[in-house]
Amino acid sequence: MATLLSLNVGMPKDVPWQGKTVHTGVWKSPVHGPRMVRRLNVDGDGQGDLAGHGGEIRAVLVYQVESYQYWKEHLGRDDLTFGSFGENFTVDGLPDDQVCIGDRYRIGGAEFEVTQPRVTCYRVGMRLGEPTMASLLVAHHRPGFYLRVITEGRVQAGNEITLTARGPEELSVADIDALLYLPDRDPAKLRKALNIPALSPGWQQSFRELVASQNPGQEPGWPGERAGCRQPGEAPGWPGFRAMRVARIVPETPSIVSVYLDTTDGTPLPEARAGQYLSIRLPVDDAAPTVRTYSLSSAPTAGTYRISVRHEPHGKASGYIHDRLHPGDLVDIASPRGTFVLQEGTRPVVLVSAGIGATPVLGMLHQLAAVRDPRPVWWVHTAHDRAGHVFADEAHDLLAHLPDGHEHIYYTSESPRPEEDHISRGRPTARSLAALGIPADADAYLCGPTTFMDDLGRLLRERGLRPERIHTEQFSALSPINPGVTPTASVRPHQPPGPTGTGPLVTFARSGIATPWSPDHSSLLDLAEACDIPTRWSCRTGVCHTCTTPLVTGDVTYTTPPLELPGPHTVLVCCSTPTTEVVLDL
Repeated sequence: MATLLSLNVGMPKDVPWQGKTVHTGVWKSPVHGPRMVRRLNVDGDGQGDLAGHGGEIRAVLVYQVESYQYWKEHLGRDDLTFGSFGENFTVDGLPDDQVCIGDRYRIGGAEFEVTQPRVTCYRVGMRLGEPTMASLLVAHHRPGFYLRVITEGRVQAGNEITLTARGPEELSVADIDALLYLPDRDPAKLRKALNIPALSPGWQQSFRELVASQNPGQEPGWPGERAGCRQPGEAPGWPGFRAMRVARIVPETPSIVSVYLDTTDGTPLPEARAGQYLSIRLPVDDAAPTVRTYSLSSAPTAGTYRISVRHEPHGKASGYIHDRLHPGDLVDIASPRGTFVLQEGTRPVVLVSAGIGATPVLGMLHQLAAVRDPRPVWWVHTAHDRAGHVFADEAHDLLAHLPDGHEHIYYTSESPRPEEDHISRGRPTARSLAALGIPADADAYLCGPTTFMDDLGRLLRERGLRPERIHTEQFSALSPINPGVTPTASVRPHQPPGPTGTGPLVTFARSGIATPWSPDHSSLLDLAEACDIPTRWSCRTGVCHTCTTPLVTGDVTYTTPPLELPGPHTVLVCCSTPTTEVVLDL
């Protein structure tokens, strides 16, 4: 008979960690006597980061005394007390390889249902002073698990734990954990996992993505807990950079030029996917080469690559392109990449942009027009005025080739002419989008300033579009994912403090930072943080793949071997260091 040995609670607190402040509830301590267990947690308990812990699906965390004994021996620790792993219930029995997702248990006056394994999270390692603990929990098949409260009631240490119902498919906690985080997955088990109603929605979404990746014709689900790390692999046309020739440079507006690129030997260019981007390396000055990324604005089948670049005030790369680049010059180009791409299907398509953000969605419009795609297509663009309206004629002509094309333009500082009924003054609003008749089942692609995409994404969701069908692209570094870290004022990316390194050059292409590697940094992630570059991570030990970053060129080594290697041409920055000059899409 399994037994509840200890009931542990703790309220969230701010904890200093690596120069940051983490708001966390991982510090739990035993309490005596009964406590009421309610729908969201135990009385007196709280979770600091509800995105990863807590809530109805993860109300109670369970860990086993058998695992305590295992870790005491494996880690050589004699200071582990109940609650050290952040668990609410320390139990005797209920091992991870026997408890199944969907199992129901009665403890005291409450009833519970097993919903998922523990989320891999750096905070358990922070609590224990073992930085690789998140990886160890998975690798040694001892994650622990979460419970949903079916019936609220009082529990206390010493209560017996009684199995009241067995979960369908009988997949254990350890089975489910391995399916998400370890390689060599069993396709049959993946499909069985999706038949367990009790499994938390986030893990179901991740498994749908994994099933879809094994069956490319199947539409994947929306991003799950490993969002970003399970995008389709896209083998580039060539490794690293290659020299390409500037065929011509064409002014588009007073501040935007298009650069047409071709091979130096006349060989055909690999066909890009509509919406992808190029990384370009420029000899801006005598210091380190400058690397920037620019979306392709040409048709995927054009036979040449076209990037369109706005001259940014004080922009080193854009200034070089506008003032010093000439036809016939050679520039280093990395092959097309990126997952902001037009998807196949039959649903209506909405292409929304502002300013130079038109570049990737124009490539999509080219692809749709080339095949006279029968899907309804909406082209919605915002510009300052007529003079700054990039690709106005080109987009208008492409829409004329579509059987069901719709165009609407917004000028923020100029009124339309009487004959221009497709142009409005102002910005998109809920009312104006409703008047366009955009259907709720559409796929939307947005590119422009972050605030623009946030506002338009919200308006489209209010129109009924599902969040997973609203795709966004931005030219700067992606918004950070730093679970539990207390937000601070954003700082412009900069060179790292301290002496200049003497190792291989590390270039963060989206952030415009190039700096020599120094062994003072434990990982590429650590270097990026020292430069105040927005980063994305969760476990920091190579398990969750949240930090997966496209590797444009170069080689790395893993200081902590990941449990599963990332896809081709990507790297886990949380546990890697450069062995050669590297360029990261970060």
